[in-house]
Amino acid sequence: MRISSRGRGEEGRERITLVPENVDDLWHLSYVLEPGDLVSGDTTRRIQRDDEQMRDTGGEREHLNVTIEVDDVEFARFANRLRVGGVIVSCSREDQLGHHHTLNVEERAEITIEKQFKADQIDRIETAEQAAENPDVAIATVEEGAAYIHTVAQYGTEEYASITKPTGKGEYARPRSELFDELGSALSHLEVDAIILAGPGFTKNDAMDYFEDNFPAVAETIVTTVDTAGVGDRGVHEVLKRGAVDDVQKQTRIAEEANLIDELMENISTGAKAAYGVEQVAEAAEFGAVEHLLLLDSRLRAERQGDGDWDVDVNDIIDSVEQKGGEVTVFSAEFQPGEQLKNLGGIAAVLRYRLQ
Repeated sequence: MRISSRGRGEEGRERITLVPENVDDLWHLSYVLEPGDLVSGDTTRRIQRDDEQMRDTGGEREHLNVTIEVDDVEFARFANRLRVGGVIVSCSREDQLGHHHTLNVEERAEITIEKQFKADQIDRIETAEQAAENPDVAIATVEEGAAYIHTVAQYGTEEYASITKPTGKGEYARPRSELFDELGSALSHLEVDAIILAGPGFTKNDAMDYFEDNFPAVAETIVTTVDTAGVGDRGVHEVLKRGAVDDVQKQTRIAEEANLIDELMENISTGAKAAYGVEQVAEAAEFGAVEHLLLLDSRLRAERQGDGDWDVDVNDIIDSVEQKGGEVTVFSAEFQPGEQLKNLGGIAAVLRYRLQ
């Protein structure tokens, strides 16, 4: 994310002009924008002229600069765009005022946001700005007969490839070199700055030896190897938990999420310093017992937009925790720790002390 300028808008609102530089930035913005916000940007809109109304030509598209009052936000990850819908409140053509329009915000498209920003939303934008310097990272996990590649993004990890080649003994067994060759070929097509190679036993080391002989460019990109008990999603979780991604990509939030959810689940299992569900967490926040508040991004957005069912204002919980020295982490629903948090009601807390 690149922030071009910051200033003050009307009625005490803050105005930020920024440029999303990748799909991660678009994802961040989907959790910053809310109904009632003002968003300005360049767009095209089909304009029907007076002499065309009788012929129903559908009009011609014109380039316009519009400001819309947001009523809907949709992150289309696979289309690499953010759809921001609302009513036009300012436009380079006055005859378009009051009409509904959708801004398709794409990478490297400058927009201006004017709103009453909440502290966690400013933190999200600034985190995205700092993360622009992060390297792109892939995690390859390999064991006998199987290998997986996951890419690391701020919204979570995503499986890029899975490879199965039965090795060892038996009628259908294949040479290990076939598995290593297919894995090396897949990694060579990835445009990443660093690769973490992980897995149980010595298979990953043998794979590394194969890459050095047959895929030297891949071998040079591998920055570390990590011992894990499993491969695939399980192996990736272990890599994140052990901080290997932090060493390579210091601003990646998902590594922090993996550690936090593990600490929370351990506390829950021992009946120790933990609370989950909105009622327990609100009570803990009121008593100043929350050391770290865990919130699911999709649930936070739903509650702020009035689509949730909590009886407590989530902003009051956040304010209470921060005022009493607690920390707040907003989890991605796209990643495994976020899925675990969702099963706990979308909100939980690691406590300073156990509540009776």
